[in-house]
Amino acid sequence: MADKTLETLFHETLKDVYYAEKKLTTNLRKMARAAQNPELKAAFEQHEEETQGQVERLTQVFELIGKRPRGKTCDAIEGIISEASEIMDEFKGSPAHDAGLLAAAQAVEHYEISRYGTLKAWAEKLGMDEAAGLLDQTLQEETATDEKLTMLAEAVINTAATGKSA
Repeated sequence: MADKTLETLFHETLKDVYYAEKKLTTNLRKMARAAQNPELKAAFEQHEEETQGQVERLTQVFELIGKRPRGKTCDAIEGIISEASEIMDEFKGSPAHDAGLLAAAQAVEHYEISRYGTLKAWAEKLGMDEAAGLLDQTLQEETATDEKLTMLAEAVINTAATGKSA
């Protein structure tokens, strides 16, 4: 167990979030196509573009630690994506469809905020200042996306989900 260090944990968690981001790129496209509300569709499309930049930053972090960028299956993201797929199937065409998609997207954001916050803290502890800066940049983007989704939910999507006008 002597080789199980914080550096090892950092690398393993980095692989986990790398897998998640790569998987999300494809799934954000699907969610954008499925969204009924044009503002939600645009939010998903914008975040897909942002996610591609986040993958590039993760690649830079792998390079900084001298490791090849690769992912490992992230069960948490697989579960959240599975739930989003169920919502797309089960609520298709209903007023609650977009509220469910938005909730699934926020579950992803909350997972990512947790992961990036942890990775940033570990990078700082390990003296990886450049990596910490890259991770913080993504953390800030994820937090901003979550806030945008909350505003969209409160202003439009949740009201529309009731089937009543505002």
